[in-house]
Amino acid sequence: MGHSHGGHSHGLPAGATATGRHRRKLFQVVAITLAVVVVQVAGAPSSGSLALLADAGHMLFDAAGVSIALLAAWIAARPASVRRTYGYQRAEVLAALANAVLLVVIAVVIFLEALPRFEEVPENRTGAMLLAPVLGAAANLACLLILRGGHTESLNVRGAYLEVLGDLLGSLAVIAAGVAIILTGFRQADAIASILIALMNLPRAWSLLREVVDVLLEATPRGVDVESVREHILRAGGVVDVHDIHIWTITSGVPVFSAHVVVEDDVLNAEGLDEVLDRLSSCLGDHFDTGHCTFQLEPASHAVHETPHHD
Repeated sequence: MGHSHGGHSHGLPAGATATGRHRRKLFQVVAITLAVVVVQVAGAPSSGSLALLADAGHMLFDAAGVSIALLAAWIAARPASVRRTYGYQRAEVLAALANAVLLVVIAVVIFLEALPRFEEVPENRTGAMLLAPVLGAAANLACLLILRGGHTESLNVRGAYLEVLGDLLGSLAVIAAGVAIILTGFRQADAIASILIALMNLPRAWSLLREVVDVLLEATPRGVDVESVREHILRAGGVVDVHDIHIWTITSGVPVFSAHVVVEDDVLNAEGLDEVLDRLSSCLGDHFDTGHCTFQLEPASHAVHETPHHD
């Protein structure tokens, strides 16, 4: 006997997923980032700084990454169909995966471009080298403030947040290189700053990629203790046992739960079933923030017919 409780439409409106609720913030970040890219690209040739050009390229890729996040939020809002019963919500996770790959590509390209600069060091004009990254750092700080809060709710917004944070660190590295050149004349500082920008990408990319893989492999969401869920269900009146518990995430902000729940035979009437289902659904909704729950109710006397199961 199966029962689905909670929202029954998987094709949610734009604001229903965690990313969808922050679409306006993502659009603002794209606009600010592209404006800074224009300034940095204009300043890079006159400064002769690879670090500045690397930071501009990084920000351009980030603007593309945030744009991918915006596109994914729009796609995720499309309604479900008989072929895609959960709709297109996983598009947000795929967008986060694309952003993780972009971070790695940026790191590799910058690193390869920086190596020759240790032998053939172009002359840097530090005025332009400092002005553009200062503007970039200010813009990145503004973007971080815009995305603050959203990065803890959505994997997709987290990808955008990490990219902007990397941009801020990259701008600070360019500023440090410019100051070092002014004070010491050590022009290799530009190449060193470029490599630091590249290396800062990798741990962020790994962190984001690990979270994406968890979602795609339908791992139990972080912060959810399956044994604690089991104990809560077993405390519901009329419940004898619970097995085949599955908890996974469709996309950020959309956790899903299913389980086979063994109940006492004498509650298998219309009134008893309603009470049990209400208690179970309330338990999951109140304690584990899981709105979409599916329970298969089984009478205790049916246990002898059950095939071996897993938890």
